[in-house]
Amino acid sequence: MALKKRGKQTFILQSKPTILSVGTVAGKKEWQGHLGEYFDIKMHDALYSQESWEKAERKMMCKAMECALNKANLTENDIDLFLAGDLLNQIVTSSFAAREFAFPFMGLYGACSAMTYSLGLSSMLIDGGFADRIICGASSHFCTAERQYRFPLEMGGVRPASAQWTATGAGAVVLGNKAGDICISHVTTGRVIDYGIDDVNYMGAAMAPAAANTFTSFFEDTNTLPKDFDVIITGDLGKYGSKLLYELMSKNGYDIESIHTDCGCELYKNDPHVLAGGSGCGCSAIYMSKLLNDIRQGKYKRVLMASTGALMSPTTSFQRDTIPSIANAIVLESVK
Repeated sequence: MALKKRGKQTFILQSKPTILSVGTVAGKKEWQGHLGEYFDIKMHDALYSQESWEKAERKMMCKAMECALNKANLTENDIDLFLAGDLLNQIVTSSFAAREFAFPFMGLYGACSAMTYSLGLSSMLIDGGFADRIICGASSHFCTAERQYRFPLEMGGVRPASAQWTATGAGAVVLGNKAGDICISHVTTGRVIDYGIDDVNYMGAAMAPAAANTFTSFFEDTNTLPKDFDVIITGDLGKYGSKLLYELMSKNGYDIESIHTDCGCELYKNDPHVLAGGSGCGCSAIYMSKLLNDIRQGKYKRVLMASTGALMSPTTSFQRDTIPSIANAIVLESVK
């Protein structure tokens, strides 16, 4: 019998692993926005003094991890595991970054859900007694994602209104089993949901059904309601995906619109050149800096957060397949 499982998809963490630190690296477009004060390291060019955008993304991940370790007063020898994911084929950003450090590595692929995916799984490992300290990471880069999934930037293609902007950013969070001021109490693993969307420029609509399924499952599994939380956060739905989420949740009997926020919408809130909002692993990864600050400042005490990911590849897109998606959720709580 699974003693820590509730319902179909949710796990209760009895030891409530704590967040020891967070480190973030933000691209120029991202830190020049209204959340810029929350990011630790600010890039001034897309190449980040590297030879390619892909190498720049690796450097972003490494710098975010170094920052998180320094803030927690830890060395790489103090870390039991490194769990991370990104958008590039074979998650090369995460694995190539891992080779620069001495800790064991578990690579994850959940597309843009990588941040809460790594946080959730790491929390379960710590709660199960398999590790004392784990560093979680996620990253994305606008230029690397566009080159892989859509069109070369040199083509100057016109983006439709439904298109989302892949965030250039990396985040690393250190989790541990010692006392702290913010803990993770629940993890809800997502199901793969396919709404039949095949347009790579309409990612919000592809991912919203997965978010609705995960949130609905969480409420049913834990016998809770949206009002039990100060805020409900999605990572990467953008403007149109958020609207669809409200409709789907309403059909399931839950009204979340008044307490919902989306990292992608918040990140580019005042940028007229970003159409439907942000997406990408780095979207919710760098937003963690603001979120954790809000919890520590007393703005929020209990947060339900799900990063969403479109589980597509260039191959499936070329074959005109539809886009299956997933959303992985965690509950963050203040322990003050």
